[in-house]
Amino acid sequence: MRRFVLATMLAVGLGAGVAEAASGKLVVYTSQPNKDAQQTMDAFMAANPGVEVEWVRDGTTKMMAKLRAEFAAGAPQPDILLIADMVTMEGLKQEGRLMAHSGADVAAFDPALMDKDRFYFSTKLITSGIMYNTSAPMVPASYKDLLKPEAKDRIAMPSPLTSGAATIHMAALTANPDLGWSYYQGLADQGANPKGGNGGTYKAIAGGEKLYGFVVDFLPIRNRLKGAPVAFVFPKEGVSAVTEPVAILSTAKNPDAAKAFVDFLLSPAGQQMAADQGYLAAHPAIAPPEGFPARDQIRLMDFDPSDALENADRYRLKFEDIFGG
Repeated sequence: MRRFVLATMLAVGLGAGVAEAASGKLVVYTSQPNKDAQQTMDAFMAANPGVEVEWVRDGTTKMMAKLRAEFAAGAPQPDILLIADMVTMEGLKQEGRLMAHSGADVAAFDPALMDKDRFYFSTKLITSGIMYNTSAPMVPASYKDLLKPEAKDRIAMPSPLTSGAATIHMAALTANPDLGWSYYQGLADQGANPKGGNGGTYKAIAGGEKLYGFVVDFLPIRNRLKGAPVAFVFPKEGVSAVTEPVAILSTAKNPDAAKAFVDFLLSPAGQQMAADQGYLAAHPAIAPPEGFPARDQIRLMDFDPSDALENADRYRLKFEDIFGG
């Protein structure tokens, strides 16, 4: 809490220069957890006291369904969209639904995390790697370790048909020439049965029903600190990541405040807030939360959101062919 208060104080000072330009009501649609969303909006308003934020929260799929209905009615409400993944943002960009923010300062960030045309911007890294139960007979270091006899019939994993993070993980792994679709066939041969989301996968491994699997980083890392018999591995091949990108809608009614919101999330104060909330910040200079390795020890796998968008149906059919849908 002390670090979050400090981040908020820094944000107030950082926002002083744009407070006059940023004013009025700002409508934000977000998939952040409620607690994180409230902290984010409160910190932004502290940095920009002339702005009043009205925010709506739901999961990315439901949020997009709501927004699609508004598009169809010709009455989209949000100025800002802050959701889980770049693939959804890439689709909106290609539809002309986003407004570029050419003045956003992204110099310190990995270019792979930002849209080159500056229509959307990654704000954090929620990576997917390997989780294992600490009673397991093997400590995996590579994705290929899950194809060893020790992991036979002991693998849990979220379904890409349910989880956006699992979809991106599948796209990243199958694009890796050392893994590819043959790796997912190998997982099927090992008895893996992808289902549900990350929460169910975590519970299956933490409870000992399964011993290995793919999951988002913060679930095992945070719970290990609380004594859970679990650990998380950043495999040598790298990890995939959902990046909680932020974007301004092309129909934004308050573009000045929307740009200030983007600038705040990308600022050192906004990035420190992400770390204080327990996530890897997108900014490489922000220290990771407790339980995470140093940033230079975390390798991100290559991921092309436009390719993932273009091939989404093909990937889904291939997955269903391997695992039975």
